[in-house]
Amino acid sequence: MKLTANLSWLYIEFDFKDRLDACAQDGFRHAECMFPYDYPAELLRDKALEAGVQWVLINAPAGDWGKGDRGLASSPSRRDEFKRSTEQAVNYATALGVRKVHVLAGVVNSNDEQSMRAAWNCYEKNLLWLASTMKTEAIDWLIEPINRFDVPGYLLNRQADAHELLIRLNQPNLGVQMDLYHCLRTEGEVLNALSEYLPSGRVKHMQLAGVPNRDEPGASEYAPVYAHLKMLGYNGHMGCEYRPKAGTRDGLGWIRSTGFSGTMETFET
Repeated sequence: MKLTANLSWLYIEFDFKDRLDACAQDGFRHAECMFPYDYPAELLRDKALEAGVQWVLINAPAGDWGKGDRGLASSPSRRDEFKRSTEQAVNYATALGVRKVHVLAGVVNSNDEQSMRAAWNCYEKNLLWLASTMKTEAIDWLIEPINRFDVPGYLLNRQADAHELLIRLNQPNLGVQMDLYHCLRTEGEVLNALSEYLPSGRVKHMQLAGVPNRDEPGASEYAPVYAHLKMLGYNGHMGCEYRPKAGTRDGLGWIRSTGFSGTMETFET
């Protein structure tokens, strides 16, 4: 298991391109971010090499975030924009050496049955197009259930729905990004979900945060999670996608209190 610093949430005390050095100083050797597209990919690649940090995950462009977009994949009127967004993601992933790209589903602004059915149909068609078109790319395209407390109207919010969809599509380059924070917020527990879904091989990235405030993970929540992940033999990445209560470094004690310090090459508090 490898803890991964999400640099869209952690080390925001620093300019974005300097966060790689900051996380490396604290023992992180892997990093992820939401949207790297404000910076040249080559600059972020070189900064990571200098810091000794490997980029492992980015999101595909998700539309106009400031205007409420949370993904393009389920919007029938924006299929061309969705396709362009995945092409941009491939270019960045290739330059950064990233093998995992999260594709956000999007928000559905209507609860009527016809709108929901159209959104799901579009989502499936876009994912199938993506998986088929990108077969030669060394990238896993990930979908993530996101809770509707934080993102009202988000199409995909339950673990079972994500896995049922991937079983139906049956494409080896599609996977699930299992964020334990979102799972806890939506479904109330994670240990049974981990037992059910990790053995499937469909979970290709994980993330965590404290509940309910999305701050530092607490020992009462995550010490049992760490023990359970060890028992299940999980050896992938665990993204730290949380909002520090104060400075990032002041809050890193959770890594030791939960047991996750065993996943770090070095860790100092």
